[in-house]
Amino acid sequence: MQIKLTSVMVDDQDKALRFYTDKLGFVKKEDIPMGPFRWLTVTSPEGAEGVELVLEPLGFPPAKDFQKALFEAGIPATAFITTDIQSEYRRLVAAGVVFRSEPKSMGPITAVTFEDTCGNLINLVQPA
Repeated sequence: MQIKLTSVMVDDQDKALRFYTDKLGFVKKEDIPMGPFRWLTVTSPEGAEGVELVLEPLGFPPAKDFQKALFEAGIPATAFITTDIQSEYRRLVAAGVVFRSEPKSMGPITAVTFEDTCGNLINLVQPA
């Protein structure tokens, strides 16, 4: 069994695609019309081959409440891994990404949380 897809709920697929590609540097993989929404995925040029992040539209009303509750509670929707958090942090700040703090050491990891402009908090993590 393998994990090939994971999702992050987004309030606007076009805005999400711009953020995840233009700001984070991910690459659009699939963009297939599906009625009022799209099957829209991105991949990381640095990530494992074949793993895709689905930019999942908030088409199910309770999903909006769930996303809002996570955001307001400061709970990240997911985490991305880096081998150089300080460099990545500086690059993303220069690109206009909004962070909640500076990277902090937390035992076996260093982490920082940023906003994806689509209603989510994302952790950026560097393992020790």
